[in-house]
Amino acid sequence: MKTRWHVSKNGDAITLYLTYPPRFDFSAVTVLPRGHPLRLAHQIRQDLWRALRHVRGFSPVIRLDPISPGWSVTAGGRIMGKVAPIILERAETVLGDEKNRARWLKFAGLRS
Repeated sequence: MKTRWHVSKNGDAITLYLTYPPRFDFSAVTVLPRGHPLRLAHQIRQDLWRALRHVRGFSPVIRLDPISPGWSVTAGGRIMGKVAPIILERAETVLGDEKNRARWLKFAGLRS
């Protein structure tokens, strides 16, 4: 069975999520240059999932809001139970990793 990801749009902003309603029990934020928003969101979601797939009840949510230098990216999601500090640290590490960022931008049609 193929997983169906939901995409909510509000102007140029998008939110990618699996479980409705999308909810941020935790989140990390970064800024990326403009690129195809849905391609960026899916790549970020994949890496966030890889980092947090063993967290009970984790369901990723990625939001991209347009800002003048590109996108304000909020990555996180919902989990069951308490948000341990390590969860936020892992999310921030995923967003800050230069190799991840370069790959995301390349996939979205940009160079880092």
